[in-house]
Amino acid sequence: MKPAIYTDFEEDVDVLENEDITKKIVIYNDDVNSFDFVIHCLMKYCKHTMEQAEQCALFIHSKGRYSVKEGDYDTLKPIKEALTEKGIDAKIEE
Repeated sequence: MKPAIYTDFEEDVDVLENEDITKKIVIYNDDVNSFDFVIHCLMKYCKHTMEQAEQCALFIHSKGRYSVKEGDYDTLKPIKEALTEKGIDAKIEE
């Protein structure tokens, strides 16, 4: 029986460093938009269910701001722009 041969080697591994994955859309509370309007926009632009949208609207109202969607910048940008065009105070944050 031959002895096992072990060989040490180094392997270069590429690490995905994509900070864009950690971006999120944050909506801030205001005194202008109604709950129903915010819920409607969350369902339409963020593709939330009614329940998700209602919970987000309650968090926005009670906490003053809430992260409603996560993803990469290129995906979030058109959603954020649609929300702000409707008068919702939304920002993309890390």
